[in-house]
Amino acid sequence: MKVLQRYFAVEIMQAVFFVLLAFLALFTFFDLAGEVQSVGQGGYRLQHAFLYVFMGLPAYIYQLMPISALIGTIYVLAKFAVRSEFTIMRVASLSTWQAAWILAKIGAVFAILTFLLGEFVAPEAAKMAERSKLRAQGTTAMSPQFRSGLWAKDMIKEHGLTGKVMGSRFLNVKETRPDGQLQEVKLYDFDKDFRLTTVTAANTGHYLGANTWRLSQVSETRFAIIDHVSHINQESTLSNQSTVTTVQLAHKDVVSEITPEILSILFADPDRMSVYDLATYTKHLTDNKQDTARYEIALWKKMTYPFAIFVMMALALPFAYLHFRTGGVSLKIFIGVILGVSFALLNSLFSHLGLLNTWPAWATALAPSALFLLFAMSALYWVERH
Repeated sequence: MKVLQRYFAVEIMQAVFFVLLAFLALFTFFDLAGEVQSVGQGGYRLQHAFLYVFMGLPAYIYQLMPISALIGTIYVLAKFAVRSEFTIMRVASLSTWQAAWILAKIGAVFAILTFLLGEFVAPEAAKMAERSKLRAQGTTAMSPQFRSGLWAKDMIKEHGLTGKVMGSRFLNVKETRPDGQLQEVKLYDFDKDFRLTTVTAANTGHYLGANTWRLSQVSETRFAIIDHVSHINQESTLSNQSTVTTVQLAHKDVVSEITPEILSILFADPDRMSVYDLATYTKHLTDNKQDTARYEIALWKKMTYPFAIFVMMALALPFAYLHFRTGGVSLKIFIGVILGVSFALLNSLFSHLGLLNTWPAWATALAPSALFLLFAMSALYWVERH
């Protein structure tokens, strides 16, 4: 069994990495063709475009690993079937479940590699790619959501980050620099009854660490809170009093749960974020009573995606039992490509359907893999019976 394990592992790993390399070459060509249009903007040159595309490869490896595992495994098993090697293995007492266990151990290597890429390498490489491109172009990163800039919500607590909640704060940033500096910052502070208490406008903002932002060239407008009075005469008297004061400050330090990491998440595609970043931002949204559905789905997809490799390799196993009179290996590979593309499309489709229909995040993320696993088990049962 150890000899078979090594034989399967070497053949499948070589085939999977060859398929992965072919996919990467294709996507690299398309990305480079798209980046050539940006060459010449500011200081952005061809070498920057090559670097940008190169740093996007870990994300492609992460996305393509299950499909590559499926096609590579189908190729190896189909080759075994054409050469009658798999038939000899079965005659030598190799059962279907033993073959599945061999594939599962090989799949574990790919799953671990996929997890490490998706959690540590791909997100950081994507951030570095965007920062390097922005520096080369000499431009700023704008919010992709609103023309007015980036918006975020925070809670105002008694002791900064601890204590009882005193109110809520809305942050508006017009621009963010590649070095993390904020431009044209506005803070809107509300009390617990959602009455506006303070509007703070600053030209720039720098992060000092320890959840503290330093705002520069600050204009702070404070609104006095006047309780409602039932008597008309009293109301007319109070309305004549000055209730708004404005002060100018050179600097102001603001303690907030919003950090540069959270701001960078707002610009990032949830599907390209790490599990840690998704969990952190989902908690931030939950604490601020905001909708978390999109990020919860992305979090569950991120946690379960490496296990899709086991599903793909289980789906490839029935091909070892199939013998086509015409087409042979090429026909099986074509079917594998169709199955792989179908899985990718179904995975994306369920993400949108789950978001629109408010399905549970875990069910939305697991449904495509569960359907393909059921199909793989049914196919294995059929080939064993026939």
